[in-house]
Amino acid sequence: MKKIISTDLAPAAIGPYSQGVAAEPFIFTSGQIPIDPTCGKITAETIEAQSEQVMKNLKAILAEAGVGMDRIVKTTCFLADMADFAAFNAVYSKYFPENPPARSCFQVAALPMGAKVEVECIAVR
Repeated sequence: MKKIISTDLAPAAIGPYSQGVAAEPFIFTSGQIPIDPTCGKITAETIEAQSEQVMKNLKAILAEAGVGMDRIVKTTCFLADMADFAAFNAVYSKYFPENPPARSCFQVAALPMGAKVEVECIAVR
């Protein structure tokens, strides 16, 4: 059985999807772009600031599901420009100081709303 996860502390979905879904014991998040949930827009301009917002959005969704970032077992990361890889990693690594999850990272042609980064994750209770 699945349970939809929704919080006002992360941006509302901009399409026909949920912020996250719990299918015990796993929690799956939709890809998060750097939308500021207070205004519904991307306000950050640099890859570093956008990456911070993405990670905050993921953290809020997981918190709503009752777990922390330490419960993430897999992330999939999308970058609009692979030249941003090192700067993204610098921010990303702050959220996983020990035992980072498995990860895939891809450069894509474009991301919604002109975002520079998008991250989705799978966590386990």
